[in-house]
Amino acid sequence: MPVLSDTQIRELVHIDPFASNEKRPGAVSFGVSSYGYDVRVGTRFKIFTNATSGGTAVVDPKNFTNDLFLTIDTAETGRDHIIIPPNSFALAETVETIHVPRDVLAICVGKSTYARCGIIVNVTPLEPEWRGKVTIEISNTTPLPAKIYANEGIAQMVFLKADRVCATSYADKRGKYQDQAGLTLPMVDGVPAPVDHATLNMRSIPTRTSSDTIARESSNAHASPPPTQSQPHLSPVGTH
Repeated sequence: MPVLSDTQIRELVHIDPFASNEKRPGAVSFGVSSYGYDVRVGTRFKIFTNATSGGTAVVDPKNFTNDLFLTIDTAETGRDHIIIPPNSFALAETVETIHVPRDVLAICVGKSTYARCGIIVNVTPLEPEWRGKVTIEISNTTPLPAKIYANEGIAQMVFLKADRVCATSYADKRGKYQDQAGLTLPMVDGVPAPVDHATLNMRSIPTRTSSDTIARESSNAHASPPPTQSQPHLSPVGTH
């Protein structure tokens, strides 16, 4: 299976918005490259926690509840980053919407800038004729809090062109993640999708343990941190 070059990606793969790969001082790089496309992470994140409103947290792919996350949108907080606690992870979405051609499979790999900091990105392959914004999982494997910068590069998509067109595409089988408009929690066929509750901003993040790290580290980047509010205690701990 040959790899698509930059000119072929421009011609064959729908990516919106599409960006050239040029130097952007102070930013993690993004845009088309020689044999791939570096996607950006958007502004909306769900940071994993180990506490829920229902008691002891259990990670169950067949019953993945929204209260396992703190939801943060940097477009609302006015900050350019979020903080992932040590040994935890966050879900996020790409800025770009991608339409994969019927004879193409896309593989996602991490960016060197984040990988060298112990931050790992995971996305399952984008199947032929899959469409939407990509949900990505970002793991902080270090024992320290880690910053992730919104609207900057997060991962590279490599597009593989098949010698033959597949008999059944993702669109043909009506995949459950088809046409997702943004960050989507795990779903299992025949099981009701988890409800995504209202977004929490950084001002409403709990003020103790690892959650305090998220708020404090973000506030330190600004001269006038927002006032804190009393909140219940929580302790924070891809597929397309």
